Amino acid sequence: MRGFRSVGGLQQFISVFSAVRNHFVPSHQKHSALAAQIHRIRAMAQWKAVTGAAP
Repeated sequence: MRGFRSVGGLQQFISVFSAVRNHFVPSHQKHSALAAQIHRIRAMAQWKAVTGAAP
């Protein structure tokens, strides 16, 4: 619970963090470095489109 004032705050952070992390981290199958990089680039493009962040 480092840095969290309550268990509820920790649970809220973990629920959001895990959803975001799952979007960016490729599955644990064996992929080439190029495939992993392409996954990260696509994930970041989707993230920017959803959040409205400037490219």
